[in-house]
Amino acid sequence: MHGRNQPINQSVFAMCNIVTKRFIDCIEKLRETTGIKSNRQFAISLDYLPQNFNDIMRSKRDVTIDLIKKAAEIFKINPTYIFTGEGSMLMDGEEAGHAAVHEHHKSFERIVYVPTAVHAGYVEQFRDPVFLEDLVSFSLPDYKFQHGQFRCFDIAGDSMEPSLFAGDKVVCSQVDGNNLYSAIRNNHVYVVVTDNALVIKRVINRIRERKTIELISDNTYYEPFEIPAEDIREVWHVQVKISPYLHSPNNLRNAFHEEMDEMKSTIEHQSKSIQMLNQTLEKLLRQNRAVV
Repeated sequence: MHGRNQPINQSVFAMCNIVTKRFIDCIEKLRETTGIKSNRQFAISLDYLPQNFNDIMRSKRDVTIDLIKKAAEIFKINPTYIFTGEGSMLMDGEEAGHAAVHEHHKSFERIVYVPTAVHAGYVEQFRDPVFLEDLVSFSLPDYKFQHGQFRCFDIAGDSMEPSLFAGDKVVCSQVDGNNLYSAIRNNHVYVVVTDNALVIKRVINRIRERKTIELISDNTYYEPFEIPAEDIREVWHVQVKISPYLHSPNNLRNAFHEEMDEMKSTIEHQSKSIQMLNQTLEKLLRQNRAVV
């Protein structure tokens, strides 16, 4: 039985090898005609583990049916060619592969940057596609930023110190507006957009019990406040902080806080001096009354 099955197994292995070889040829063809230059980029684009993809490209692992299907859907690789060797490598020629790569790049490069100067305008026009198209957009080399909607906002003011400082930027993922009561996680930081404001705060979800969310500043100088859930237009969950690099060996923010501590100490010292002066004056007044 074993000897009779052996030629069949060998033919199956040979078939797998030729399919994998044709798949590799298609990928190499795409690399010649499109903007994707690395195996890692291809793997991430296909939602596939880069290490396993590298093994396929080195003929150490056979390509899977699911991977061929995804490559056909996204990059228009011709499955007929892969399985039979007939036809062109790309279903609609080289242009299709290039267009597929271009569309794929557009989908994950749309991290729209909303600088401080347009925060007020964003509140009024965040649904306007023309307004959004005029804003700068960029991409980040991380898989989690390739699927979904993202925004990058500037930090203004000191209400979120020491977590976030003026000049920092935060990259955020969109929260499902139809499911805020379960999507907003307590004590996480969010960008909340209403009809008349854009705020970046730590949030406590009180939608179930009070139909509100509580917005908390990390800087305790600012008091927490609540807003009705019905006033919320957008919520963005902070994922990444981008901070300016300070070349000075002395941290300027620490220096600022040290200066504030010194001023506080001076005020406390002066307050004690005033108290002692008041006590001395009261003592002198009592003595004068006693003499009279």
